[in-house]
Formats: sequence, structure tokens, C-alpha cells
Amino acid sequence: MDGSAGNRAVVLGGSITGLFAARVLAEHFRDVLIVERDRVLGVREPRRGAPHTVHAHGLHARGHLAVEGLFPGLTEELRARGIPTGDLGEMRWYFNARRLRPARTGMISVTAPRPVLEGHIRDKVAELSNVTVLERHDVLGPVASPDRRRVTGVRVRPQGGETARVLAADLVVDATGRGSRTPAWLEELGYRRPAEERVKVGLAYTTRHYRTRPEMFDGVQSINPVASPAHPRGAFLGQVGRDVCILSLTGILGDHPPTDPEGFLEFARSLPVPDVYEAVRDAEPLDEPARFGFAASVRRRYERLERFPAGLLPMGDALCSFNPVYGQGMSVAALQAEELRRHLRAGGRPHPGDLLPRFAGTIDVPWQISAGGDLDFPGVEGRRTLKIRLGNAYIARLQRAASKDAAVTDAYMRVAGLMERPESLMRPGMVVRVLRHGLR
Repeated sequence: MDGSAGNRAVVLGGSITGLFAARVLAEHFRDVLIVERDRVLGVREPRRGAPHTVHAHGLHARGHLAVEGLFPGLTEELRARGIPTGDLGEMRWYFNARRLRPARTGMISVTAPRPVLEGHIRDKVAELSNVTVLERHDVLGPVASPDRRRVTGVRVRPQGGETARVLAADLVVDATGRGSRTPAWLEELGYRRPAEERVKVGLAYTTRHYRTRPEMFDGVQSINPVASPAHPRGAFLGQVGRDVCILSLTGILGDHPPTDPEGFLEFARSLPVPDVYEAVRDAEPLDEPARFGFAASVRRRYERLERFPAGLLPMGDALCSFNPVYGQGMSVAALQAEELRRHLRAGGRPHPGDLLPRFAGTIDVPWQISAGGDLDFPGVEGRRTLKIRLGNAYIARLQRAASKDAAVTDAYMRVAGLMERPESLMRPGMVVRVLRHGLR
């Protein structure tokens, strides 16, 4: 709000990443304008431009802490609205059909429906005096200086209108998600496209909501049979409200959960553990099964480009789109907002040359976890280095050990929750526990 970073920032996209970015930028720009193609203010249900939001989402551990830092008191506000929160290590986790030993980790998991969480945060951002949300507008492209070394704004057009206009800006943040057009925009401005890393998983979610019965969860927040090479079908069954739960079934490489009710239940019955099927087979459904496809995880390496225009800053899924079964997307977006805030508060300018390497640092570990984990499936295309093969072999033994030792569960969840780096699992004391419990 002090204008130390510039007069106006324009944020493209009013979903989670754009909201986090706008929250931080509002502290340093006189005006922040969020441009969104959908109607979003007051919306608490899945919308046309974000079909993935009907499916299971979670905000875990490090991501939860980052969001609480951006919006102090958010957790208690959500709890007061009936949104479940719990300890990440006390959920009912299954790997290779073995239940992990529960562990009290102190790490919070929030399992709010994505539209509810997003709507709550959007209300908070829209209340800021220097933030404006421009709904139902399409972004046509960037506007650059004559030498094309700086992006100076964007051209937008109201839906149903014929006249475009230019929104001048000192900074344009691309928070439009995995469909980001920044690579094409760079090419139009005479720059190179970023190199991309892809891991083709051919994932599909099929989701249905049910009325919760007390006996469904037996005191836990969720039941999570995680897909593995031996059991490639997975699920998340979790509480998302006072009397509503969500079941998202997952399948990869074309083995996709059906959308007809009978096929949906049969897929649930085929999971390697019976808990999910037994919980929902006689439950009251609240909607019809809905599917969302995710072809590949994609990481765009903007930080490796030698030239990049000032005034343009991609964030969130525009930088890296993770396999959603790992629940990393919202958390990484929050970590990038933290980096942006730290940089601006230290007096730095919002220059992509400074920030893109820092954002890449927030991606490195989650990408190592999710992309490396996906490459454990034989049918997934990608380069399997010796490090990835050895790492996956060790993690399989560690998961087996976690079914017997709560201390191993705690350490594993700290890595999954982005509180610790994967190297922490190789500390001598942990290796001893894995060798003791994890060998056949």
C-alpha cells in the first residue's frame, strides 16, 4: 500500500495463486487489480474456469503455515465454519496396502472444499482497500515497451464486448495456471520459450460427495489408500464439512475411475484395502460422479532463460503444474508468495531476474518428490536416473517401516508436508529404523 514497488500491479487469475500474490503486492503497490475471466466474488461452488475444484484438495503442513502467515487467524475461522482440520500423521494412510502407524506430528492438514477455501480467502483479499477484482474479462496479451525489454501492461476485453482496453502496470503477474500463455507471449516479444520438463502420468480423478455417517471415519479425518506400482489405483476419502465427505478415486495411464454410480463403486471395491468401499457402499450420495483429467506434470524452467522481460512474473501452476495426488500445488503457491513478500520487504524490486530463481527453489523439493514418485510406475514416461531409482527403492522400504514404527511415519510426513528435505530421511538414526523394520 505504500507504493514502494510501484503504482499498479495487475494479477492475471483470481484463483489461489493470484489471491496469494495480490495479498502480498497490496502491501507494496498503490493499486492491485485482479483480472479474472469468471464471476468469482461470492462464489462458493466449482466454476466453469476451474473444473478441478470439485475434487479433493488439501492444505498441509508447510503450506498451511505459509497461508496462516498471509492470513492470520484463517485456520480458526475455517474451523468455526465447520471445516475439518487435523494432524497430518494421524490420518489413515495406506501404502502398498499397509497402514502406516499413526503419529502425532503437530502438522496441520486442512481439508476444506477448494471453492470454500478459495472463496474465504478471496473475500479477505477483496476487502483490502487498494485491491480491485475485474470479473468476466479475457486477457488478450501483454503490452511491451518499444524495445520489448519491459512489459508495461496487458490488453483485456470484457466478455460479450467488442472493445479492448489496456491496463497499464508496473508489474504483471501471470497466475493463470497450467494453461498459461506466457511461453507464447515470450516468443511473440522476441524471447525464447522456457525449457519444459514433463512427466506423463495420464491421471484422472473421479469424485463424488456423500453424507457423512459417524462410523465412516472412526475418529480420523481421512482415509488415504495411496497408489503404488503394485496397487496403481488410489483414493482420498475425507471429511470436508460438518456432515459432508468427499471421495476422489484416482487411476493413471488410462485406467480411469468410471463416472457411472455402479462403476464408481466397483472401482472403490477394487482398491487394495476395503475401508473406502465399506464406508460409502450404503452411504447417501449428494451428487453424481464427476471426472477431471490430468495428462502430465509440467515444470517450466524460466529461471534458466538468459533473457526475460522486466515487469512480467509467472507464479504457481504457470511455473510448475504438479501431479495433484501429492497435494502440493496450493502449498507451493503459498511458499512463492512468502518469497515474494520476503524479497519486497527487504527492499528488493519485483524483477523476474531476482524472483524466478527464488521461486524455482520453492519447486525443487516438491518436484523431486512428485516427479520422482511418479517415475516409480513402470508405464510412466520419463528419465529414471540412478538417484531416482535408488530413492524410490529406499522410500518403499521406509513406507514398510512406517507401518511398524510411528517415528518413521513422523519423519516421512515431515518430508511429504514440505517441512523437511528428503535428505532428512537418510540420517543415520532413520536409516537404522528403516533397516530394522523395512526389510522383508
